[in-house]
Amino acid sequence: MKFTLLRGLFAICKANSDSTMPDWASTGGFCSVTRTTDELTVICEEAAVPSHVQAERGFICMKLQGPFDFQAIGILESFLGPLANAGVPIFAISTFDTDYILVRQEFWGEAFNCLQRAGHELVP
Repeated sequence: MKFTLLRGLFAICKANSDSTMPDWASTGGFCSVTRTTDELTVICEEAAVPSHVQAERGFICMKLQGPFDFQAIGILESFLGPLANAGVPIFAISTFDTDYILVRQEFWGEAFNCLQRAGHELVP
C-alpha cells in the first residue's frame, strides 16, 4: 500500500468535553476534532498549539492512500501489525475516505523501516 507524509509535526491536544474548538486548531492544512462525553481531542499542526495547552507533541503523520471502501477489510491492520511487532506506538485517525497514522518523531526511523519491509511504499 502507498502512503504519504503530511508536512510538519503534529500535536494531539486534550481539553474538557464542554470546550469549544479552539481557533488555532484549524489554521493548518490538517485538523481532526473528536468530542466525547469525557474530552475534546484536537489533532493539528504542532506549531499552532499554544504552550499552555495540554498536548503530546512531536508526531509525524502518515496518510494512507485512499479512498477506501467501507467494506474493505484489513487496511489499518496491514500498517498497524508491522508497527506493533516493531514496538512502535501509534495514534490512528480515520475519516470518511482514508486513514491517518501518527508516530512520534523519535520512532519514525523504525516505523519507516518496518513498513518498507512489509511492502508499503512512501510516495512523494
